[in-house]
Amino acid sequence: MIRTLFRSLEPVHGMIYFAPEADTRYASAGLDRPSGYFASRAAAMGPVGSEVVVATFYNFNPALVRACIPQAWEKVTPEQVLRLRWEAADEALRKVLPGDLDEITGLAKRAAERAKDMPHGRPLFAAHASLPWPDDTLLQLFHAQTLLREFRGDGHLAALLRHNISGIEALVLHVATGTYPASVLRKTRAWSEEQWAATVEDLRSRGLVGEDDLLTDRGRELREGIEDDTDRMAAPAYDVLSDEEKERFVALASPLGKAVVEGGLLPGRR
Repeated sequence: MIRTLFRSLEPVHGMIYFAPEADTRYASAGLDRPSGYFASRAAAMGPVGSEVVVATFYNFNPALVRACIPQAWEKVTPEQVLRLRWEAADEALRKVLPGDLDEITGLAKRAAERAKDMPHGRPLFAAHASLPWPDDTLLQLFHAQTLLREFRGDGHLAALLRHNISGIEALVLHVATGTYPASVLRKTRAWSEEQWAATVEDLRSRGLVGEDDLLTDRGRELREGIEDDTDRMAAPAYDVLSDEEKERFVALASPLGKAVVEGGLLPGRR
């Protein structure tokens, strides 16, 4: 149920990394697409250096991060890029979401506020949790899901570390499920073909990936364990909701996620 709760509303947040409304605004500030992504997501932490972003974003090639951060802060302040992100979210979501969002926003805010009571060991989440709530209901919904996403995300990194899985290894294991193309994750995270191939070979030697580049039984068990750990660490945020409210959350959020996808805000998901 925890994974369903998260996935039902996640497109409302996830679209910000693909929306042209965001890219256009970041470009106006002198940021290319990778720099806009790193700066806008990291801005809640302040003008941090590259190693903080490498650590908290986890699965990107450090060379890509170092090519963007801290140079981005010479062009835009964290406060400025946060304002651009809010503006982009407002413009993009207002095109595809209905006007009556009070009930789902109330449920999502309650879960997000509960998460704010548990910042320990979750640095990226804690940074976003320190931001004030916007006044507008639509942006409150976006912010609530942002908090729930980063709360879950930081827990996911803890699960990966517990199982001694690096960032690129996590990507290869994801691809090895057979549900996502290697070329997309490799290129967007800026890993070379040689680095990717070496990681596949290493995971194969550990019995996690087979000769067909898909997960072995051992690999599936490992990955399922990581996802289950992630769910367990995300669950306390939603425990503030009753079982009936959780069902209502999914019922209200699912059409919104679908509207974002069908509106073309998430590439390759229509």
